[in-house]
Amino acid sequence: MTDLNNFIANQLTHLGISPENTSWSVRLTIIVCIILVTYIATKIFRHLVMPTIQKITSRTKATWDDYLFNHKMLKSFSRMIPPILLFFQLPLAFSDSPVLLDFLQKACSIYIVITTLMLINCFLNSLYEISIEHEALRNRPLKGIYQMINLIAIGIGFILIISILINENAATILAGLGASAAVLMLIFKDSILGLVAGVQLSANDMLRPGDWITVSKYGADGYVIEVTLTTVKVQNFDKTITTIPPYILVSDSFQNWRGMRESGGRRIKRWINIDMNTIHFCKEDEIKYFVTKGWITEEEAQSQQPTVNLHIFRNYIQQYLAGHPRTNKDMMIMVRQLQPTAEGLPLEIYCFTDTTEWLEYEQIQGDIFNHILAILPQFGLRIFQRPAGNDLTTITTTK
Repeated sequence: MTDLNNFIANQLTHLGISPENTSWSVRLTIIVCIILVTYIATKIFRHLVMPTIQKITSRTKATWDDYLFNHKMLKSFSRMIPPILLFFQLPLAFSDSPVLLDFLQKACSIYIVITTLMLINCFLNSLYEISIEHEALRNRPLKGIYQMINLIAIGIGFILIISILINENAATILAGLGASAAVLMLIFKDSILGLVAGVQLSANDMLRPGDWITVSKYGADGYVIEVTLTTVKVQNFDKTITTIPPYILVSDSFQNWRGMRESGGRRIKRWINIDMNTIHFCKEDEIKYFVTKGWITEEEAQSQQPTVNLHIFRNYIQQYLAGHPRTNKDMMIMVRQLQPTAEGLPLEIYCFTDTTEWLEYEQIQGDIFNHILAILPQFGLRIFQRPAGNDLTTITTTK
């Protein structure tokens, strides 16, 4: 160090600087050289090394390196170059001022910790982008896990900065924080619960971004658009956003419609109430009419067993659903009677459509019930309906 100072002092003397001013001139020259070396090294990395690395990664067949060595990652790494170079070069200029040197090196150390945290954050974002592109990881709620790792890194960085400022070992500070673990757990309760819930949701494949879920207790009924460390965002069908803590989905129940979508069929389960006064044994002319329509066979018509019009209607609807072009033939198709009520005899239609799209599903369901309601009178049956004002007026007028 002394030889370097003497060499620079001799050169400055040859340039005409008086010996009385060589002390501060030497230091100023060294500081300028340090800044210049740091600047040049940073520019070389950004304008020479970065483009070279990106060209190499763009020529590879793998896509993961395009994310890990993208512009943001390399730029974050370049931010670490100045403080590292300054940390090791500062003793050249301030070896005779230990207090100032210690202060400047602490500032560089803090700067290194901050840029390292920025690099970790950028690295985790790149990992998240890779997981989105990966088929097996695309639908996993990994964002919350990445956020938790980032939060842990920030906590460690904060402890390191404190240890640098007070000249204490980071392990000693961590031991001191252990005594206040209860307070820390209270502060980071939601984050800890969110991390555990995120791991459970991911491990058990309970939730994926894009799933349609229903959580009636919290007014959520729509598609999951984001799963983070502390919230699950659900966009409802009215375009409002409902946020739910992830641990609620683990500790409480919710309905996930993914199974319905993956099955390829959506269930129709609806009933109509038949007026029980219209259920009767078929007369001979009715049986002939049903035969001509092809709703019963000649053998059934000649059977000695009495035939009930509701039975024929049920069989007709069963065959109608089985032959409908938009019902899923690989899933259950059933028409059944439910327990009679004061509002008639419920006749339930149970089947699945061949699509899970909502608009198509409603169209198919509407067409099926339009046909059922229109064909019902031909079997001598009537829908139960409470009398309205017009019905009562008509009765009064008739009398």
